[in-house]
Amino acid sequence: MASPTKNFVEGAVLFAIGLPLRLFTGDVDVPVVTLTTVGNVLMVIGGMEILYGAYRAACRR
Repeated sequence: MASPTKNFVEGAVLFAIGLPLRLFTGDVDVPVVTLTTVGNVLMVIGGMEILYGAYRAACRR
């Protein structure tokens, strides 16, 4: 099982990738998906990973 630190790092990386997609790709046209929606999804998943890492760190004690 992964350590809580790994969850923090994965969540931070996903959030850091999703934020620029959300902020700066509003006028970019991609045929299949909207990049701002992809940014939103990555930020939500990253936030959930960070919260899960915090939960696991709290329950470890």
